[in-house]
Amino acid sequence: MKRARILLADDHKIVAEGLHGLLEPEFEVVGIVEDGRALVARAKALCPDVIVADITMPLLNGIEAVLQLKKAEVAAKVVFLTMHQDATYAARAFEIGASGFVLKHSAPSELVTAIREALAGRTYVTPLIAKEVMQAYRDGAAQQQEPSRKLTPRQREVLQLFAEGRSAKEVAAILKISPRTAEFHKASVMKLLRLDSTADLTKYAVRHGIIAS
Repeated sequence: MKRARILLADDHKIVAEGLHGLLEPEFEVVGIVEDGRALVARAKALCPDVIVADITMPLLNGIEAVLQLKKAEVAAKVVFLTMHQDATYAARAFEIGASGFVLKHSAPSELVTAIREALAGRTYVTPLIAKEVMQAYRDGAAQQQEPSRKLTPRQREVLQLFAEGRSAKEVAAILKISPRTAEFHKASVMKLLRLDSTADLTKYAVRHGIIAS
C-alpha cells in the first residue's frame, strides 16, 4: 500500500527531526522546511498529501503560508502543530481550511491520529481545547480579536518581516519590491493598526503569534 506523503514545516531542527522519527514508520516524509516561504515553494514542488506546519515561523507564518497555498490551489491537507493554546488560533486555522490542530506537547500521542483523520477527509482538534475552539469558531472570536485581518496579504507579509527586525532593503529583496514600497507598506500597516513605532510593531507581532517572542 502506498504511504501518504508528508511535508514538515518547523523552524526548530530538533523538533522537526523528532517529528520525522515519529511519522516515518507509517508515512513518507518527503521534506522538512524551516520557514513559511520555503514551505510554499516546496509544497508547490512536491505536492504532498499532508502538510504538518507550525504557526509561528520565520519569513512567513504558517497561516499566511497556507493562505498562499490555497490561492495557488495546492490540494494538500494541513495539520497545524503549535505551542499556541489560544482557541482563536485554532479557530482561524480551521477557518482557512486546516484539517487538524495539535499542540506540540501532545504530538507523540495525537499527531498520527490527526494526519489519519485529515487523509480521511475529517478534522481533528486536540481535546485539550476542543470546547474552546468550537465556541470561538461559533462566536467569530478569531475575526474580532485579530486586527491584522484588516490588512492585505502583502501588508501582513511586510508586518512580519519588519517585526523580525529586517531593514527596508532586506524586506524589499525578499518580496521583490523596492525599499520605498516596503516603507510605504510599513507606514500603512502602522496607521491601520494604530502603532507608533517599530517597537510597537514588533510587540504587536509577538502578541498575535506572528513572530516568536
